Amino acid sequence: MTPQNPRHYDTLSEAIEGLKKRGYIYNFKLTRHGLECAEPKLQLRPEDFDVDEFHRFEGESNPADSSVVYAVSSRDGIKGVITDAYGAYAEGLSFEMLDKLRIH
Repeated sequence: MTPQNPRHYDTLSEAIEGLKKRGYIYNFKLTRHGLECAEPKLQLRPEDFDVDEFHRFEGESNPADSSVVYAVSSRDGIKGVITDAYGAYAEGLSFEMLDKLRIH
Protein backbone atom coordinates (compact mmCIF):
# COMPACT_ATOMS: atom_id res chain seq x y z
CA MET A 1 0.00 0.00 0.00
CA THR A 2 1.34 3.43 -0.90
CA PRO A 3 1.39 5.96 1.96
CA GLN A 4 -0.74 9.04 1.39
CA ASN A 5 0.04 12.73 1.98
CA PRO A 6 -3.30 14.15 3.16
CA ARG A 7 -1.77 17.44 4.31
CA HIS A 8 0.84 19.81 2.97
CA TYR A 9 3.51 21.25 5.25
CA ASP A 10 6.03 23.92 4.27
CA THR A 11 8.78 22.97 6.73
CA LEU A 12 10.01 19.89 8.57
CA SER A 13 9.24 21.42 11.96
CA GLU A 14 5.70 22.32 10.81
CA ALA A 15 5.16 18.73 9.67
CA ILE A 16 6.39 17.27 12.97
CA GLU A 17 4.15 19.65 14.95
CA GLY A 18 1.15 18.89 12.72
CA LEU A 19 1.70 15.14 13.02
CA LYS A 20 2.04 15.38 16.82
CA LYS A 21 -1.30 17.20 16.96
CA ARG A 22 -2.76 14.30 14.99
CA GLY A 23 -1.48 11.71 17.47
CA TYR A 24 1.99 10.86 16.12
CA ILE A 25 3.62 11.68 19.45
CA TYR A 26 6.56 9.27 19.68
CA ASN A 27 10.00 9.71 18.14
CA PHE A 28 11.25 6.59 16.41
CA LYS A 29 14.85 5.94 15.46
CA LEU A 30 15.84 3.89 12.42
CA THR A 31 17.85 0.76 13.13
CA ARG A 32 19.28 -1.74 10.68
CA HIS A 33 16.33 -4.12 11.05
CA GLY A 34 13.50 -1.87 12.23
CA LEU A 35 12.58 1.00 14.50
CA GLU A 36 13.15 1.69 18.13
CA CYS A 37 11.57 4.13 20.51
CA ALA A 38 13.14 5.07 23.84
CA GLU A 39 9.86 6.02 25.53
CA PRO A 40 7.93 3.80 25.56
CA LYS A 41 10.76 1.29 25.25
CA LEU A 42 9.79 -0.39 22.02
CA GLN A 43 11.39 -2.14 19.06
CA LEU A 44 9.49 -2.75 15.84
CA ARG A 45 10.38 -4.95 12.87
CA PRO A 46 9.18 -3.92 9.39
CA GLU A 47 6.15 -6.21 9.64
CA ASP A 48 5.14 -4.58 12.97
CA PHE A 49 4.44 -1.08 11.62
CA ASP A 50 2.96 0.83 8.70
CA VAL A 51 4.05 4.07 7.07
CA ASP A 52 0.84 6.10 7.09
CA GLU A 53 2.22 9.12 5.25
CA PHE A 54 5.45 10.93 4.47
CA HIS A 55 6.52 14.48 3.71
CA ARG A 56 9.65 15.51 1.78
CA PHE A 57 11.51 18.77 2.21
CA GLU A 58 14.29 20.10 0.01
CA GLY A 59 16.86 22.59 1.22
CA GLU A 60 16.43 25.99 -0.44
CA SER A 61 20.12 26.76 -0.68
CA ASN A 62 21.62 23.27 -0.70
CA PRO A 63 19.97 20.14 -2.16
CA ALA A 64 22.02 18.09 0.31
CA ASP A 65 19.86 19.59 3.09
CA SER A 66 16.88 17.53 1.98
CA SER A 67 14.92 15.50 4.52
CA VAL A 68 11.82 13.39 4.92
CA VAL A 69 9.49 12.76 7.84
CA TYR A 70 7.50 9.53 8.04
CA ALA A 71 4.31 9.15 10.09
CA VAL A 72 4.24 5.55 11.31
CA SER A 73 1.89 3.46 13.40
CA SER A 74 2.53 0.13 15.07
CA ARG A 75 0.15 -2.81 14.91
CA ASP A 76 -0.57 -1.99 18.59
CA GLY A 77 -1.69 1.55 17.72
CA ILE A 78 1.42 3.44 18.85
CA LYS A 79 1.96 6.37 16.49
CA GLY A 80 5.12 8.38 15.94
CA VAL A 81 7.52 9.95 13.48
CA ILE A 82 10.86 9.15 11.88
CA THR A 83 12.96 11.95 10.44
CA ASP A 84 15.72 11.23 7.97
CA ALA A 85 17.99 13.09 5.61
CA TYR A 86 17.56 11.63 2.12
CA GLY A 87 19.65 8.53 1.96
CA ALA A 88 21.61 9.27 5.13
CA TYR A 89 20.78 5.94 6.75
CA ALA A 90 19.97 3.88 3.67
CA GLU A 91 23.37 2.23 3.50
CA GLY A 92 22.98 0.49 6.87
CA LEU A 93 19.35 -0.62 6.54
CA SER A 94 18.19 -4.13 5.76
CA PHE A 95 16.37 -4.82 2.50
CA GLU A 96 13.09 -5.16 4.42
CA MET A 97 13.52 -1.72 5.99
CA LEU A 98 14.50 -0.12 2.69
CA ASP A 99 11.42 -1.64 1.09
CA LYS A 100 9.19 -0.45 3.93
CA LEU A 101 10.44 3.15 3.70
CA ARG A 102 10.54 3.33 -0.08
CA ILE A 103 8.65 6.37 -1.31
CA HIS A 104 6.53 5.64 -4.37
